Amino acid sequence: MALKKRIPHPVLNASLLLIVLASLFGNPVPALALDNAEQALPTFTDFRQAVRDGRANHLRGVYVPGVLAFPIVQQPSGSPGYVSSRDRQVTQFSMAAEYGIVGLLAHNYLAGRSFSELAVGQEVRLVYGDGGVEDFVVTEVLHYQALQPYSPLSSFRNLDDDETLSAEQMFRRVYLGDRHVTFQTCIEENGNLSWGRLFIIAVPRSAFFRSEPSSRRIKPA
Repeated sequence: MALKKRIPHPVLNASLLLIVLASLFGNPVPALALDNAEQALPTFTDFRQAVRDGRANHLRGVYVPGVLAFPIVQQPSGSPGYVSSRDRQVTQFSMAAEYGIVGLLAHNYLAGRSFSELAVGQEVRLVYGDGGVEDFVVTEVLHYQALQPYSPLSSFRNLDDDETLSAEQMFRRVYLGDRHVTFQTCIEENGNLSWGRLFIIAVPRSAFFRSEPSSRRIKPA
């Protein structure tokens, strides 16, 4: 059953500030040269084994066949705006986890580059420290322009229709509701790394197949 909590307004505002002001939207920092090298994806079996550390309730990796295979790191205690500066590594958004949502953050000049390759219908596999696996399916790819890229109160314009959301509405749109995965990175435009926001939403595989008409269902991998 999905975790449901009523979110006090001050807590929600704090979450918004963290999302927009986190280092995810800052200036680039050099990644290690080794991490920048293009690497072939490992098999899922090898990846699963590589990220295991025995901790059953801790996310340790995310795998999308043919697209990405990244270890997941946690935000340090007291640093809710932290985003890893290493390539081929994503960061779990701790405040989203408190409400049963898996938020995966990455800079668009590092691991976040791969997020733009995700598409509706692709399988997403989360790996836990004990080797447990949770399966999701991508259902939405959302592109938004931040009308004030560096402001915590910026509104967001949907690039695919005429929808414009406030900062609070944007947060609720991608980080609240039933259990799901939200990939988040920035969209670069005209040299502005924080021009927009890219969100990819993936729901549990079981929920996807319950809701999709049989004629539209993807075939299991």
